[in-house]
Amino acid sequence: MTTLVGILAHVGLILGFLLAVLMLAHIIRQKRSPSGTIAWLLIIVLLPYVGVPLYLMLGGRKLRRKAERKRSLGLEETHALPLEEATVTDRLLRSYGIPGATSGNRVTLCRTGEDAYARLVELIEGASETIHIAMFIFHLDKVGKDILQRLVRRAADGVQVRLLLDSVGSMYTTRRRLRSLTRAGGHVAFFMPVLHIPFRGRTNLRNHRKIVVADGQLAMAGGANIASEYIGPVPKEGRWHDLSFILEGPAVRNYAELFNQDWEFATGQKLTPPPVIQPITDNGDGAMVQVVPSGPDVSGDVLYDTFLSVVFEAKKRLWIVTPYFVPDEALTKALRLAAHRGVDVRILLPAKSNHRLIDLARGTYLREIQTAGGKVLLFTEGMIHAKIMLMDDELAVIGSANMDIRSLFLNFEAAMFIYTPPEICATEAWVNNLMAGLQPGIRKIGTIRDFCESIVRMMAPLL
Repeated sequence: MTTLVGILAHVGLILGFLLAVLMLAHIIRQKRSPSGTIAWLLIIVLLPYVGVPLYLMLGGRKLRRKAERKRSLGLEETHALPLEEATVTDRLLRSYGIPGATSGNRVTLCRTGEDAYARLVELIEGASETIHIAMFIFHLDKVGKDILQRLVRRAADGVQVRLLLDSVGSMYTTRRRLRSLTRAGGHVAFFMPVLHIPFRGRTNLRNHRKIVVADGQLAMAGGANIASEYIGPVPKEGRWHDLSFILEGPAVRNYAELFNQDWEFATGQKLTPPPVIQPITDNGDGAMVQVVPSGPDVSGDVLYDTFLSVVFEAKKRLWIVTPYFVPDEALTKALRLAAHRGVDVRILLPAKSNHRLIDLARGTYLREIQTAGGKVLLFTEGMIHAKIMLMDDELAVIGSANMDIRSLFLNFEAAMFIYTPPEICATEAWVNNLMAGLQPGIRKIGTIRDFCESIVRMMAPLL
């Protein structure tokens, strides 16, 4: 008996060693950042019986087959700006297969949670054929129940209602709690259920996109989820500061196609391609925008690479609004260099977010940028959840991606790049209004805090 136990233990050690070697080879092939690769290598080598299961659950970064067969977003070339007239950022995005920027759009900012709620209700009540919603968080609190009841009524009216929820972000919104919608004729799907794929490396890959498309003609996107802390019919104390927008015009088709692809990925059901939308003006005016998806289903790290390029391109101003700030070394250095060459670099974020570990991780990055001449502005009157970038007077970016490793390298995200002055100025005005409640500078810390921040920074690629 003792001999048998010894043999089994020996075999277990050999199998464990071989599995660890396979995991190490897979990590190296994943094309991560050096810090991310080293972090995973260390945890597997030092704690193999913890590291290997964790990597099997959380270690995946790209869905290679999906990225390889991913279709173009299908924007008609007649609506895109000619390549020779495109901006540097537009040309870079096209090189990744992203459709070119289009004119003839209308962008309306939803400046408050009450405004976002009202516009969402308008989209739902005004739709006559389809309502497509992809959401990271859909809480069935008072606001969520109200939106659900409206969707149920519209489904009963014969409108095709499809609700796609992330299985982690909306883990408490179960199918049973959405049964009223399916009974009314609506359709519900969950993106990458964790229990169905625990050891395929996809548990960490979440759909963080927030997209609402009505009749394929109007889209709502940005940073806000569906819950009372984000939106609501009346002002609420402590409601998070977020920014969403309503989009009309040719670029809506990009959001519609993006929803269709995510729905097909989650359910296997192929939806009817969205209609081609004509510009809202005949003279080529209107907002020039570009819809940019990023994530495991897209080849390359589109948003990260583009943000890095934008930082180097900036000459006068680079303002970033984000709830969480955990960049990698290259992006941190690019921001430091921008500050050194005289660019007005500002990082706007909450003094305390809802993730304390992330707050600890951000400290060393922010101090480096501040020491280089950048400005760190902390919001002390609540939570900022908006995700915005402003570069000079040439570009505004509004979307779902935080300025952290998870959004830039792991999550399914979507952002809208805006190239026209009126919309850039409107975004700048929203940020300026936010800055009225900001505290300049990040405070000095003691030795213990400095040590803790340095330790957490080493773990940042795993957060």
